[in-house]
Amino acid sequence: MKYMSGKEIRRKYLDFFVKNGHLELPSASLIPKDDPSLLMIGAGMAPFKAYFTGKMKPPCTRITTSQRCVRTGDIENVGHTARHHTFFEMLGNFSFGDYFKYDAIRWAWQFLTEELDLPKDKLWATIYPDDEEAYKIWTTETDINPDHIVKLDDNFWEIGSGPCGPDSEIFIDLGEERGCGSPTCGVGCDCDRFLEIWNLVFTQFDRTEDGKYNPLVHKNIDTGCGLERVASVLQNKPSNFETDLMFPIIEYASKVAGVEYGKNKETDVSLKVIADHARSISFMVMDGILPSNEGRGYVLRRLLRRAVRHARTLGIQEKFLAGAVDVVAEIYSGVYDELTNRKDYIKKVITLEEERFATTLNQGMELLNAEIESLKAENKTVLDGEVGFKLYDTYGFPWELTDEILHENNMTLDKDSFDKAMEQQRTRARNARGENKRMDIPDLRDSNIGELKIDENARQAKIVCIWKNAQITDALEDGDEAGVILDVTPFYAEGGGQEGDIGSLKSDMGSATVIDTKKLPDGTVYNIVHVTEGSLHTGDAVEITVDMTNKLASARNHTATHLLQAALKRVVGDHINQAGSFVNADHLRFDFSSFEPITDEQLAEVEAMVNAEILTGQDVNISFMKQDEAKEMGAMALFGEKYGDIVRVVTVPGFSMELCGGSHVKNVGQIGMFKIVSETGVAAGVRRIEALTGKAAIDYMNNKAKLLAEAVSTLKTNETNLLDKINAVLTENKEMKQELTKVQAARAKADSQKLLMGLKEYNGVNVIVGKVQAATMDELRNSADLICSKYEKAGVVVLGAVIGDKVNFVVKANKDAVARGIHAGKIVKEVAQVAGGNGGGRPDMAQAGAKQAEKLPEAFDKAHQIIQAQIK
Repeated sequence: MKYMSGKEIRRKYLDFFVKNGHLELPSASLIPKDDPSLLMIGAGMAPFKAYFTGKMKPPCTRITTSQRCVRTGDIENVGHTARHHTFFEMLGNFSFGDYFKYDAIRWAWQFLTEELDLPKDKLWATIYPDDEEAYKIWTTETDINPDHIVKLDDNFWEIGSGPCGPDSEIFIDLGEERGCGSPTCGVGCDCDRFLEIWNLVFTQFDRTEDGKYNPLVHKNIDTGCGLERVASVLQNKPSNFETDLMFPIIEYASKVAGVEYGKNKETDVSLKVIADHARSISFMVMDGILPSNEGRGYVLRRLLRRAVRHARTLGIQEKFLAGAVDVVAEIYSGVYDELTNRKDYIKKVITLEEERFATTLNQGMELLNAEIESLKAENKTVLDGEVGFKLYDTYGFPWELTDEILHENNMTLDKDSFDKAMEQQRTRARNARGENKRMDIPDLRDSNIGELKIDENARQAKIVCIWKNAQITDALEDGDEAGVILDVTPFYAEGGGQEGDIGSLKSDMGSATVIDTKKLPDGTVYNIVHVTEGSLHTGDAVEITVDMTNKLASARNHTATHLLQAALKRVVGDHINQAGSFVNADHLRFDFSSFEPITDEQLAEVEAMVNAEILTGQDVNISFMKQDEAKEMGAMALFGEKYGDIVRVVTVPGFSMELCGGSHVKNVGQIGMFKIVSETGVAAGVRRIEALTGKAAIDYMNNKAKLLAEAVSTLKTNETNLLDKINAVLTENKEMKQELTKVQAARAKADSQKLLMGLKEYNGVNVIVGKVQAATMDELRNSADLICSKYEKAGVVVLGAVIGDKVNFVVKANKDAVARGIHAGKIVKEVAQVAGGNGGGRPDMAQAGAKQAEKLPEAFDKAHQIIQAQIK
């Protein structure tokens, strides 16, 4: 075994498999391509999922790579163990239906023992207990010590249903001095003696949903060999952190902090965390990830701020991460040239984020330390989530960082209340954006904005002005909502009843969603943006994306309003004039002057006329001319609107001509379909039509067709006979109701006759108490009225009925009974309580509900007792 640098190991591995027929591919970006199921690439095989599943054909059936990976699942272990990292490189060789176990095992053994010259007597292999094929290959095709082959149940790789199979892991024994001293120490022990350096996965089954393992026709090989781990072995280092892939960063941080590595366990942990995180954040920014509070950007922010916090524990107060990036770039020079080529950009992004956190870190730590001391004084161990949220929202502490610091003090964060506070903030932000997109505008007279242009084809621009909370500023951070002016803009600004365009802006340093576009009083177009990641600055060059789906939908509706107005004038009369309009991507709303509703026949004719014009497929002409000239040509203008000398005229030849500054389709055929959905009155002499176009109109009609089909199916008829069937059902329903009324009346009469037979008299007051059949409360009340009407002197009736899954009571007393002290409200309350309910009412009439039907007999007994007690 001889010393090899990380670069040498990487190159030797790739060359070995190229020599054995593999295509060498460069490492994929950490940002997964066309795979929304992954946040970041965390395994060598991840970029090849589509090849393994058969969705895509690989460029070669044999591929080898050194893949950069980021994982944060074990982040709390980083710095505390010899092998846990957030960034690592995974050497891999892959077969897509080509070679299988024989070659995979043989080549792995050959590379380790011949190319790397690892001692054979120190190597061990694990296999799945049922994998006799792998055992045979290990014992016949390699000269491994058979006693060094261990069968473990864990050696089977699967994630739910889909491709899966047994695997074989290769370990190296680093010696007893690296072990735990236990007599049972061996492969699989958690100590550092047996180090896993390679895993060979044999994908040979397809697991079904019901747990069956069907053999795959095309078997695959997926392997992963940890570069840092192999380097630690060949460089004879006690951990991965001392290898040439990481130790230069530790040396840099040690120098900046003025501490010596290897002298103090706590400072060593912080140095290792900084070294690990410096690699991660450098590669993440290199691949285009920017700090944010969501997704990959949040992982980047968390790692960076965690590194800064550990730097503070070492006494590093100044900015230092840019220097760490220089060291990372040097380590990987000649391997990842993007690091060198983009180094200045990476340093700029990281430094800005470091500065942002540094301004609040000390204040946040003071607050957290005070809270920790307070909890200790009160013998408590859980920090209120509201405090954790304040640390996140005000001081930029990722909740995991707060939780980590608490764990160092044997405490935890109340994550549930933290999540609740977070969701409340998100709701407030959504509501603020939805309810009021307009914002306070600062005084821009001295802002030196310069000359601005409007160009619908522009896709690049420069930010010339930013403001937030009515104050001009030079920078925005993720989460900010602000106004932005570009030197050239393709965005249509809100006006003429049409909503402004939406889209996005992206610079090297950040991204923002354009949630609206408006105009200043002088006509200057500005965007309202929500920064989603990184930061934006005055002077930044940005790539512009206009949401063309939204823009075209708005344009369809706007052009359709012109056709609608022209059709209304033709069908209803020239007295029709526009009184207002609203257009967005979802629908159009057109207000017009009319003192009477538009008839259904007129609406149908207007709709047909507009759709007929759409089918002509005419181009929409846009021209500029003098206002007087436009009016002479018959162009319609909105009453009360102010126009300049030169006006913009939108014409559909032979059908419509209007003065308009809005966005429109190039051809009326692009509208696709026009559908009126309502016509209503909104004010004296003003009517309103709402309509849909394009996909929205098609969806509307499809939903109507679906509803019609469901009605036809439910009524067991066809579309032709649907109306006849509905009328027949309505007639039948009417007749059944009439018959039911007769039945109910007869039943009430029968119940009353039966109850009258059980009439009791207490001190001159007639009393009837009992159960009746009733389907509704109305029936129950009618029965009480019927019985009470038969009393010739003081009388009270208490009735109960089971209606559905509940019990209902009605108590009715005539005038003479009330005079004798009877109170129906008090009676029904106590009666209902017996059956688990409650109620009340007037002295002469009351009702109540309850839940326990089985308690009706007890309730009726109670009624007799109460009535006797009330009689005077």
